[in-house]
Amino acid sequence: MKREDSIQALEDASTVWDVLVIGGGATGLSTAVDAAARGYRTALVEQDDFAKGTSSRSTKLIHGGFRYLKQGNVSLVMESLHERGLLLRNAPHLVKPLSFVVPAYRWWEAPYYMAGLKLYDALAGRLGIAPSDLLSRDETIEQIPTIEPHRLNGGVQYFDGQFDDSRLAICLAQTLTDLGGAPANYVRVESFLKTNGRIAGVVARDLETDKEVSLRAKVTINATGIFTDQVRQMDEAEASGMMMTSQGVHIVLDRSFLPGDSAIMIPKTDDGRILFAIPWQGRTVIGTTDTPLPKPELEPRALPDEIEFLVEHAARYLTKDPTDSDVLSVYAGLRPLVKAGDGQDTSKLSRNHRIVVSDSGLVTITGGKWTTCRKMGEDTIDRAAKVGGLQPRPEATRELKLHGAAGAEDQDANWPGYGSDAGGLEDLIRKKPEWNERLHPNLPVRAAEVVWAVRHEMARDLEDILSRRTRALLLDTKASVEIAPAVAEIAAKELKQKAAWRKAQVHSFRQLARNYTIGRVA
Repeated sequence: MKREDSIQALEDASTVWDVLVIGGGATGLSTAVDAAARGYRTALVEQDDFAKGTSSRSTKLIHGGFRYLKQGNVSLVMESLHERGLLLRNAPHLVKPLSFVVPAYRWWEAPYYMAGLKLYDALAGRLGIAPSDLLSRDETIEQIPTIEPHRLNGGVQYFDGQFDDSRLAICLAQTLTDLGGAPANYVRVESFLKTNGRIAGVVARDLETDKEVSLRAKVTINATGIFTDQVRQMDEAEASGMMMTSQGVHIVLDRSFLPGDSAIMIPKTDDGRILFAIPWQGRTVIGTTDTPLPKPELEPRALPDEIEFLVEHAARYLTKDPTDSDVLSVYAGLRPLVKAGDGQDTSKLSRNHRIVVSDSGLVTITGGKWTTCRKMGEDTIDRAAKVGGLQPRPEATRELKLHGAAGAEDQDANWPGYGSDAGGLEDLIRKKPEWNERLHPNLPVRAAEVVWAVRHEMARDLEDILSRRTRALLLDTKASVEIAPAVAEIAAKELKQKAAWRKAQVHSFRQLARNYTIGRVA
């Protein structure tokens, strides 16, 4: 997957795209993959990097949403569980089963939660992972060695899916390329092209070259997440806002806080939230919060109260109490939630997706979540094909193996998450064995991954590499800053950039890293 190939395709003035997608997060990428899988000529443009926003800042779970049962949204749970099963099957190199334990500190909690989880299992049907089960006190401690034992009665074990969100986004972009589509990051839509009042494409700008390009399309799709309203108002200035923004924050601790292979799910904290503690890539991720924010931001920052909430609750349920100094990283993401009346409680807003079509033919898809992104894409293209007058074609993604999935059951343990691309990384190392060395003792990042990210994954700068192609920024912010100069040097050679670029990149990354830490970063 090479950016120059996509840009060349976008600059071909003779091309009329069947489908043009604005937005390179989970929703936009899944929608574009669905369109390309049906055989439609498809392009996707993203103003920043793929998954720059919400889609790289999740709880790292592909799940049915147990809490939605409590809300009575059985249809969303059924859809999510079905889609969870498809992702486990179609992207086995990125989506894995994960055991969860719900600790019970009151006598009635275990049977109460067990009843709900048995329904959860039943709704999953043949795509279920494994049955839920009651755990004794000793079995609960065996699963979660660091669980707070005081007054612990036992627990319930159930299973959901876990993944690497930004790696799945890159995988979708690669899949789109494999299907003949043209994804491009750092291409910003600045206005719509219209013919007789109907949208006929967009005017966009390549932010790397500052070159303007007109992209003609039979149907244009707005899949911009938290920026949905801004794009709708670019089409129609008086369009009413349909979005609310809610911030979710996570803290990252080392593995000693949760040394086993199971996650913890606390179904109700003091203020009614769900809390997760999850083993992920040799770390412990704890989240999340649900804080309404007045406007969307591309680079949100955790609020002190949110961090305090997570640290305090982690201490409540773990024998090892974390302090601010134990936090390796803190990251914030903004949920794109569809408004429901005048209610301001974002935790109660539906996670269902919604599709609307403007008078000029702009198709907008918003809401939803990572787990249901494939179905969101399917529903969107079903609707968009009618709006654009495209020849009807059935969906083709339910059985579609995503890029890298071939042979993933035998994937190289040295390159988790790369699937069949692991062979390409090994080829790099055979040519330059020094690229196999870790760049930092506290991070799994190797030089070969940096080179691969630039050559084959459209990484264009230091943040792309350290935040989303590798997860260094989230795994250990301080360590990621320490390797920034070395990574910038490798990337500069690949991108044919000079010393001034390297210096600017390191400075910019250090500034960014301040959003991911408590206190100061060198």
